[in-house]
Amino acid sequence: MKSPVALSLRWKFLAATSVSLVLLFLITGAVIENRSTHIASNGLEQEAQASLHAYESLWRARTDVLASVSLALSGMSDVRAAFGTRDAATIRDTAGERWAPLAREGAVFAVTDPLGQVLASFGDRPLTSPQGDIPAVRSASRQFPKQATGFIAQSGDLYQVVVTPVYVDSASGSALLNVLVAGYFVDAPLALRLKEATGGSEFAFGALDEVVASSLGPAKVNQLGASLFGRMAGITRLNAGETDYLCLRRSLVDLDGRPAGYVWILRSFESSQAAIGVLRRDLLMVWAGALFAALALAWLLAQRLLRPIAALDLAAEQVSRQNYSYRLAVTTRDELGRLANAFNRMCESIQKAERDLIRQERFSTVSRLSSSLVHDLRNPLAVIYASSEMLAEAEYSPAHVKRLGTNIFRSAAQVKFMLEDLVDASRGRPGKTETCSLAGIVRSAWEYVAARADNAGVKVEVSVTDDCTVAVERHRIERVFMNLFSNAIEAMDGAGTVTVTATVGGSGVHVEVQDTGPGIDPRVLPDLFEPLNVGSKRGGMGLGLALSRQTVLDNGGEMGVDPAPAAGARFWLILPAGSTTQEPTAP
Repeated sequence: MKSPVALSLRWKFLAATSVSLVLLFLITGAVIENRSTHIASNGLEQEAQASLHAYESLWRARTDVLASVSLALSGMSDVRAAFGTRDAATIRDTAGERWAPLAREGAVFAVTDPLGQVLASFGDRPLTSPQGDIPAVRSASRQFPKQATGFIAQSGDLYQVVVTPVYVDSASGSALLNVLVAGYFVDAPLALRLKEATGGSEFAFGALDEVVASSLGPAKVNQLGASLFGRMAGITRLNAGETDYLCLRRSLVDLDGRPAGYVWILRSFESSQAAIGVLRRDLLMVWAGALFAALALAWLLAQRLLRPIAALDLAAEQVSRQNYSYRLAVTTRDELGRLANAFNRMCESIQKAERDLIRQERFSTVSRLSSSLVHDLRNPLAVIYASSEMLAEAEYSPAHVKRLGTNIFRSAAQVKFMLEDLVDASRGRPGKTETCSLAGIVRSAWEYVAARADNAGVKVEVSVTDDCTVAVERHRIERVFMNLFSNAIEAMDGAGTVTVTATVGGSGVHVEVQDTGPGIDPRVLPDLFEPLNVGSKRGGMGLGLALSRQTVLDNGGEMGVDPAPAAGARFWLILPAGSTTQEPTAP
């Protein structure tokens, strides 16, 4: 698989367009879906609140009915007369006779004494406790003579009740005869009626940590489980298997004002989730169609835009092959057309610059060699001058005369080689590269400075094997070593040692020339090989090291200086290694 860097510009353009469109649609879809979910949630919340108001209105209406019926019964003369007899059978018969026409589905009715002991009870699920009383009567007595309303949880059942006291007048004042307890039993049919009355909200009633009635099926109730009785503030989202519900809980208080149970009003997310699913499917279809259309348009646009760039790429390849006569066809006036014009002008400028560069390079080569010649002629001419002066002014022994003549001969030969190099360069002929013994080059270079070295007390130590060869222009490299030796002798300003070592490696022959002098001023190091940098050297031209390094570069090597040697100065050279068969060279 290709890395992103290796992809063509066309595919990068298409990839960037695809990623941008995908991200744009994903973000847009997420925003729309989130907004739709928020709107659906707000709608369900409003429906739950409306269901709560409807439930409370219905519950108040039922309470008012019970209260009205109870007051009507307590005010009937025959009922009061029957209660005055305090005979249980008479009370039961009279209450039953009067309650029967008023009974409603799911309604319960009971008559108790002032302490809550049941005298008569009517309905499918009587309110009587196992002890035969109704404890809620004693709780309601604190509100007498007013009616008391609330919920009671008894034996796992939940009731909505109204407790009405019945008083009679006597000589000593009003006396409490009996208490009427009327209510509704909270069961599943009641929850279903509430669901129908509130437009589809689910209802559940609970008491004593148990759901006693619900419009939901038993499976849903079990899935909701303990989450119904957990901490719930305001409207909460609950999960029942594959269905989510928005839940609103209210406490059902007893006659003392304490919670006797709870009612939960639940609105299902099922319809809104289905609508969101349809919306998501529609968004996906629109997204796929738009993406396909956008990619097709991007492909056509890329083809049109990148065709000139492909032509420019081909032209750049031709230029890299030094075909500067190649030209681009200009077909537009936009940025690409201006770029093609600029490219053509660039090729024209390169052609002109190439011609100028060749001409200048020829002059530069002659100038560089001339500068090198002027610099390097100083040493052999000085030897010729000094030796000639000595021969002219005094008589020496034949051995001394021979030595001075040899010095004159070697210096004259060196001048001859320098002039030949200059003539070759002026005629455009490259220098002759030959395989030479590195030790021979070093020894020849030292012989030119040996007289100065002896006078100054400087010795040389050459640690180079005779089989170490280099492929270079011999006479020019000799002048490099002569320059390094001359600088070392001058820098030591007295007795010292110049050490030359060489090792053969993968990159060529690594040569080091080190002296025992004071070293190089760190401030001079950055510009040491720059022309005209004389540093602290007295009477110098500042060309020796610059020309030496250029000579090594011309021979395919490299030259530098160790910035922090242990002592003195240490220069290093990397020269091309020669072949195993050494060619004979002139001394």
